[in-house]
Amino acid sequence: MIKKTFLFFSGLLALSMVLSLTGCTLVFQKGRRTDVERISRLKSELSEIERAKKELEARLSQEITDKEVKVEMLEKGLVITFVSEVLFSSGKAELKGDSLAKLEKVSAVVQSTVKDLNVGIEGHTDNEPIKVSGWKSNWELSAARAMSVLHYLAENGVASERLSATAFGEYHPVASNDDKAGRQKNRRVEIVILPQVTKQANDLSEN
Repeated sequence: MIKKTFLFFSGLLALSMVLSLTGCTLVFQKGRRTDVERISRLKSELSEIERAKKELEARLSQEITDKEVKVEMLEKGLVITFVSEVLFSSGKAELKGDSLAKLEKVSAVVQSTVKDLNVGIEGHTDNEPIKVSGWKSNWELSAARAMSVLHYLAENGVASERLSATAFGEYHPVASNDDKAGRQKNRRVEIVILPQVTKQANDLSEN
């Protein structure tokens, strides 16, 4: 009985960390086997994401030091943020040649440590209007850049069914667009390793 109680509350502790990614509030009935089994699955998935974060930080240590890349756990998942200038020339959506080695480091972790999780690629821009590059708007530019990263990952072994791309244009800034430094932070591509816990947490809350 003591062992079962310990396992249950250990599971709850792990799940409390998972809930920071999902925003769900759950109610458990002590001793229900289905709850314990699901908690175990969620705990295993969280462990994979935490391991992936450490591996990415190690592989991208120089890029992180140079402020080209940021790796962080956010509500939506594990986010690898590339400053756009690291991947693309101004106004362009073709990946720079020297960016491919950086993306390969991400691809390696995506295909190993978190090989069962989906990956979303988000394109973002600053609010400077498109002038001479030929894009209709910042949406088109951010979409093309996200798709370039998506195609790179797919062509380098990441299963296509795991990948999705989203264009946010200028509408999800992380800094002020009033100065050069802020606009540079807003021009970015985010690769998001998406946890599968949302559906599982919702299932738990309904039982």
